[in-house]
Amino acid sequence: MTSPYDYSTRQGIYPISWEDFHGLCKALAQAAAVFDPAIILGVGRGGYYPATLIAHLLQAEIYPVRLSRRVNDVVTHERPQWMVHPPETVRGQRVLVVDEISSTGETLEMVKAEALRLGAADVRCAVLYAHTWGAAIPDAIGLITDALILNPWDREIYRDGAFQFHPEYVEALAQQGVAPSPDLLIPATPVGPLAKDTLGS
Repeated sequence: MTSPYDYSTRQGIYPISWEDFHGLCKALAQAAAVFDPAIILGVGRGGYYPATLIAHLLQAEIYPVRLSRRVNDVVTHERPQWMVHPPETVRGQRVLVVDEISSTGETLEMVKAEALRLGAADVRCAVLYAHTWGAAIPDAIGLITDALILNPWDREIYRDGAFQFHPEYVEALAQQGVAPSPDLLIPATPVGPLAKDTLGS
């Protein structure tokens, strides 16, 4: 099975705009409406973005769950580790698990199994993206691609007083033979100043 962090296996790059993101979420909401979920479980961190929008579109309750191979954004575990479990309120409810991507599908299967263990009536899974080797797990997929996906929300970080490409993307792009360039960033400038700047005091 392909490692979810082996970026050398990606075929090209696929920058996702905020408009692309919104369109993918609308398509997933349409697909999920037939299931009519009462509760959406957003898998953090990346799954919080589509889960929140889909929950608004479907007017469903949303709860965060968290399990990850990462600690402080560094991959440290071979298997996903639980940090935040589903709530007891899933009991007897139709539950939609929403995540950013299905690579191995292991995270989705773990959340689904935990929700069913807690008594959920039925559980389905939806993701923005899936690689071909992880496409069999979700019930709904916005986009199937083996390209290196550049998300709009984590493409850049703020460090040392400046916005810059996320180091993981820089490394992943290098494995594709692509140098990070400004046209790959989201064309947005900070709007401000803050009405009340007390964070630094």
